[in-house]
Amino acid sequence: MVREQYTTATEGICIERPENQYVYKIGIYGWRKRCLYLFVLLLLIILVVNLALTIWILKVMWFSPAGMGHLCVTKDGLRLEGESEFLFPLYAKEIHSRVDSSLLLQSTQNVTVNARNSEGEVTGRLKVGPKMVEVQNQQFQINSNDGKPLFTVDEKEVVVGTDKLRVTGPEGALFEHSVETPLVRADPFQDLRLESPTRSLSMDAPRGVHIQAHAGKIEALSQMDILFHSSDGMLVLDAETVCLPKLVQGTWGPSGSSQILYEICVCPDGKLYLSVAGVSTTCQEHSHICL
Repeated sequence: MVREQYTTATEGICIERPENQYVYKIGIYGWRKRCLYLFVLLLLIILVVNLALTIWILKVMWFSPAGMGHLCVTKDGLRLEGESEFLFPLYAKEIHSRVDSSLLLQSTQNVTVNARNSEGEVTGRLKVGPKMVEVQNQQFQINSNDGKPLFTVDEKEVVVGTDKLRVTGPEGALFEHSVETPLVRADPFQDLRLESPTRSLSMDAPRGVHIQAHAGKIEALSQMDILFHSSDGMLVLDAETVCLPKLVQGTWGPSGSSQILYEICVCPDGKLYLSVAGVSTTCQEHSHICL
């Protein structure tokens, strides 16, 4: 309680105190005062609890000036040590591992990597699933360490940029359409087979088709006819012996038959030609073909 008294005292002058005195009460009393103390106490308790929770979170999450736990903030971005689990999509410009370790992406379902344009549309997708690896893009290309294309796939063609394409399956390779290659070769001590079970097999080249077996034989099998045709050149059989083991031998027929028979004649250079058969050989009569 405060009392205000108006008293004026001057040296040598005495002024009497007025009889009427006024008393003013300033402050909070009663239940208001108790509520205020209780509110302040509650604020102190909340402040202490928040401070304790903050310290606990900092300790559990391993907050430090460099980052949070295994997650460190560097000038190049974020560095994450150990294994991490992402429950939602991860958006990043670049992901790479340390120099002395590999990068492992693992999921119980599948791993999907999407590339989007400025409008948010997916322009490329790589999906690794439990049964299939799916790549969706306009072109798929695999390069070597020096940037040389090794394997390229688009809607029009498949290009193998290596010096050799090796197929190790027991059934070989099945092509539904044409194949363009400068060389087809089997592994050492293995047979090379080119076959078409139900259709024809065609080998075309503008400057010639070369078939060579260094340590074996070349065998061509067909259910129907085997035709060798050359429009401008000739057919050359370059061997010491040419055998026709299953050639049908002729028999004596009735005299006076109107059927014309021919005999095969050979020039000194190996050229073959036909000559009308007679009682004796007639090759000499048509030998001008060899000139």
